[in-house]
This record gives sequence, C-alpha cells and structure tokens, in this order.
Amino acid sequence: MPQPHKFAYFGTPNVASETLAKLIEHGLVPDLVVTSPDAPRDRGHVLTPSPTKTLALSRGIKVLTPARLDAEAIAEIRACNCDFAVVVAYGKIFSEDLIQAFPLGVLNVHYSLLPKYRGATPLEAALLAGEKETGVTIQKMVKELDAGDILAQKSTEIEANETARELRPRLIIMGAELLAEMLPRFSGGFMTPVPQDSSKATHAGKLKKEDGLLSLDAPAEENWNKYRAYADSIGTYFFENEKRMKITSASNARGEFRVLRVIPEGKKETSYQS
Repeated sequence: MPQPHKFAYFGTPNVASETLAKLIEHGLVPDLVVTSPDAPRDRGHVLTPSPTKTLALSRGIKVLTPARLDAEAIAEIRACNCDFAVVVAYGKIFSEDLIQAFPLGVLNVHYSLLPKYRGATPLEAALLAGEKETGVTIQKMVKELDAGDILAQKSTEIEANETARELRPRLIIMGAELLAEMLPRFSGGFMTPVPQDSSKATHAGKLKKEDGLLSLDAPAEENWNKYRAYADSIGTYFFENEKRMKITSASNARGEFRVLRVIPEGKKETSYQS
C-alpha cells in the first residue's frame, strides 16, 4: 500500500533501531529520525552514535540529535513538515507543543496491554505481578503519560519459565510487526482510536538497584517473579554473611525457588550451595 503521508521517527536504543529496521523492511521509511546525541561508550569513552542514528544514516534518512526538545529543536522538527510521528523508546518527554507539531498526531509503541502498566517498566511490572499474559499497544500520544487512545493492541501468553531476557525480544518483534501492519491503515485514515478506561490504569515506575534485593526466606513465587522481572536489567541479589551475592541463574521447581549461580561480592561467578 502506498505511503501517502510523511512521518518522523523518534527512538534511541536497540529496541528503536530494531523496530525501525522492520518498518523499512515493509517499505515504511520515515522522512526524519530524531534520536539522542552521540554519547561516550566503553572504556575509551569514544563518542558513539545511537543504534537508531547508525541505521538511519546508512539508509540516507535525515537525522536530528537535539540534547533537549526545546523551542529551537521543535522548530527544526516542525520545519520537516511531517504529518505524524512514531515514538519507540526515545527517552524524552514530549511537550504539548511538540505533539501539536504533527497534524495527525504522535504514535507510541508501549509494551503492555494498556491501560495496565503505564510508565517506564511495563514488562518488568507484568512479570513481577506474575501475569500470565501481556502484549503491546500502539497508542496516540497525549500529554498524560501513556494515557492516549488505543489504535492497535496484541496480546501474548507469558510462559511459566520465561524471564525478561526471553520476553523482551518477543515483545519488540511483536510491536514492530504490529506497527508495520497498522501504519498504512492509520496513514490512510482507516482506523478508529479507542479511548482507554483510566479507571483500570496501573503504573510501572522507574527501577532502582535496591529493587533487586530479595530474601531467600520470602515465598518462592515472589522471589521467582522478581528474578524473572529483573533478569536483563538491574538483576537480583541477596546478602550472605554481610556479602552481596548477585544471582545470575535460578530456577523454580515444585514450588521451590533455587539459586543456581551467583557472583559473590569481589569474586567471580560460581555455583551456589545454600
């Protein structure tokens, strides 16, 4: 289907570049990519472009890297005359002025079944709560965080032994495919947004390292869900003889949470014997 409208794409990390790659694969090429400025990476602190910038430049797409979405940046974005925008893990708050810069609105890919788990960590929140199902939602952005009308949504079962390491890549692919499927219909004016029921909204805030602390005396399901939720982000840990023990592998069989491997404070990874 032809692409009748120009659009901008906002995103920075791998999840954004992977989604952009899927759109390009489907012939949905943005006229503008907005991403974070180059940042120091690794031990040499070499200034390195974001994965999204690297992909966009390789495809000859115009790239902007504003440090702040201030009036000057918004004016530069507006000058590109895009009809709508797509946002995937961009990491900056959109002002009303920026949202209004796009006549058809701003679309955001969110990794939960909204209105459940609005906020920064929806995947982690779903695993922490022991949910059996999650999914992705494409919503039309409003000033209130993740509260916009729903344009498309798809659910998936969460496997009993699935951690964030396995679930996140699945949701990224699902979100990219759903976006590629619905964008031509949205651009053509063939979609009816559905308002969220705000009375059912729940929130998933930013994580702190301390959130990964668990007690081996806590219920097995609680510890297992925490381990699953934080497996690819802040991780989980406990203290033994006043030493921090970072958990690198665990299991949950027959209602028993077992730590299999740890990194003791100041030492190398090893098997754990309780």
